[in-house]
Amino acid sequence: MSTALIIVDIQNDYFPNGKMELSNPDKAAANAAKVLDWFRQNNKDHIFHVQHIAGSPEVGFFLPDTEGAEIHETVRPLENENIIVKNFPNSFLKTDLESKLSEKGVTKVVVVGMMTHMCIDATVRAAVDLGFETTLIEDACATLDLSYQEKKVPAEQVHYAFVGALNGMYANVISTEDFLQQR
Repeated sequence: MSTALIIVDIQNDYFPNGKMELSNPDKAAANAAKVLDWFRQNNKDHIFHVQHIAGSPEVGFFLPDTEGAEIHETVRPLENENIIVKNFPNSFLKTDLESKLSEKGVTKVVVVGMMTHMCIDATVRAAVDLGFETTLIEDACATLDLSYQEKKVPAEQVHYAFVGALNGMYANVISTEDFLQQR
């Protein structure tokens, strides 16, 4: 069984001074880089970088041809690594990610990236719906504070609510350290 790494939206706009700064993006990116390094040493043909490009300027971030839309230096793709450009939270929607994974005989995916409550959630659920056995490395993901009406939900609670919901039925949710120790 073949396993691929999917790195979702670790892009400059999510970091300090970006247009959509997340909570602790540097920590998540550093953990994602450790997982990426493991794949580069052990499974280099199965690395997929997903880059979100805003479909409309009203989105306000990840605008085409901006520094903010570029993949962050901590996980910058090498020349031979796959880059999938998407315009929706789900990394599979209207992209060739599924066909590229199938071409390589991939049956399992490991997901890292940003934002936990949006693109990570949508991508993990889609991967499972498409039949991929999915592992989510939760400390290689980041999100931000959310609010609804008068209620503010801190980023840490948002993150754990979403990874908690995904754990079990949708994905095997583990830490970077546990992932690397299991290898």
